[in-house]
Amino acid sequence: MSDIEPFTVPSFTPEQLALLKDKLSKPIFPNELEEDYGWDYGAPTWAVKPMVAEWLENYDWEKPRAEMNRWHHYHTTIDGLKVHFVHEPSSNPNAIPIMLLHGWPSTFYEFHKVIEPLRDGMNGGQAFHVVVPSLPGFGFSEAPKTKGHGVVKNAEILNSLMVKLGYSQYLLQGGDWGAIIGKYIATHYNTNCKAFHTGLPFCLPPLPTPRNLLFYPFKIAKFGASLLFGFDRIYGKGKLILNGATFANAEMYDGCGYRAIQGTRPYTLAYGLTDSPLGLMAWMLEKFHEWTYHPPAQRDLQALPDTISSEAFLTQVTLYWLTNTMSSSIRIYYECLKQKEMYKVIFPRVKIPVAVTAFAHDISRLPQDWLETSTDLYQYSEFESGGHFPASENPEEFAEDVQRFGKILQTKKIIQ
Repeated sequence: MSDIEPFTVPSFTPEQLALLKDKLSKPIFPNELEEDYGWDYGAPTWAVKPMVAEWLENYDWEKPRAEMNRWHHYHTTIDGLKVHFVHEPSSNPNAIPIMLLHGWPSTFYEFHKVIEPLRDGMNGGQAFHVVVPSLPGFGFSEAPKTKGHGVVKNAEILNSLMVKLGYSQYLLQGGDWGAIIGKYIATHYNTNCKAFHTGLPFCLPPLPTPRNLLFYPFKIAKFGASLLFGFDRIYGKGKLILNGATFANAEMYDGCGYRAIQGTRPYTLAYGLTDSPLGLMAWMLEKFHEWTYHPPAQRDLQALPDTISSEAFLTQVTLYWLTNTMSSSIRIYYECLKQKEMYKVIFPRVKIPVAVTAFAHDISRLPQDWLETSTDLYQYSEFESGGHFPASENPEEFAEDVQRFGKILQTKKIIQ
């Protein structure tokens, strides 16, 4: 434990701030068609230009920096990499450990609205010892130095972090890459990871395996019927959304273009995202717009939903810019694709307790039938709003759902 060192989120140096201001003050915006086609071609200039002005003229890093420094930050070295994490132990004697894992294009700051409520047992609910790491190569965590650092290696490091902190048993919550890495941890490190909470489950449909034939013959028949008559007709409209099912096939899902380039040519893309704060912000803005919930009448008219302020979004962007980690963060797509790691994630059945949230506008959704055959499903919750970043978009609903699951685990002594 002696190599766990306290860390303070830093200010910009005068040189860093001057460079950022200089670049933002001299933007060169791209050519667009005469007619406005909304977000069909990506982030339009009518959405990007006001955000550039906000970042340049109004955004003050010191405000979110003060918020972040309310929490206890640390660095520790695991497998040769310096890993950053927030650690907020609860004073509640019935608290249980939880690790919150972010994805891309996000950071540990995604959980800024729920760290303290979960630690303190919001509204008298379950309390947690909260650990929020930065994935290696993201934010204040050191970037991997060698080829091959993908899902498997991240899982090993993050489970080691929890054990190093003295949490030999814990609950893991993850979305996006946090869900992918989390699923691998849940199936390969279940001596330590005793339960898994996610909004982005990865699993197989009810195939006619010996186990499913024995326990779930009706679900197999139902899946077969869905192949003949359509998923919506059998499972209900919107119960199955497979936008994440193809890694880089834009003909099947045009929202996966970013995965194609990040998974095949991350170095080339990184020049534009590293040298240009405008390019970095626009690349992230498209996803924060596309993956979040907007009321239907507002979707094409606003860049960000009302649930995510421009300050919160720009804090995410600034964390990448300040640490120069967009280039290293996107390499996880390459490592995962080239090592075919999604097969290792999707195929195994999760044998520990699982809770799944289905927020209205997340990027994918699976029917409850599929989850029941591929996991030990304890809890399933559907929400009428929210999207891919529920801890930021719907923090109260997110925290309450985690607390409800945590209470089951604590009461049943699944986590000791």
